[in-house]
Amino acid sequence: MLEPILGSTNAERVLLFILTRDQGYANEIAKFFDTDLNGVQKQLDKLEAGGVFISYKVGKTKLFQFNPRYAFLKELRTLLDKTLTYYPPEEQARLRIIRRRPRREGKPL
Repeated sequence: MLEPILGSTNAERVLLFILTRDQGYANEIAKFFDTDLNGVQKQLDKLEAGGVFISYKVGKTKLFQFNPRYAFLKELRTLLDKTLTYYPPEEQARLRIIRRRPRREGKPL
């Protein structure tokens, strides 16, 4: 939806993922959207170079999150929230579910 403005589908995906999950890393985002890892890494690096994201390392993993000092952060979040409302409800729910560890064996869904 924002591809004409951002110039890339991966840029939109990366921004929406970080918006809904507060942080993320390249491999996680690429697997979530079933897309090429290299494209996601390029977008993350580009957004970090532009000051939209900041990154920090946890072990060998480089995590990204929004830069709280970014001048247009409030406006960007508003635009992304509005964009998310036009996604199908199942896609919205999928983006908002945060699972960081495996489910216990035998636990009912």
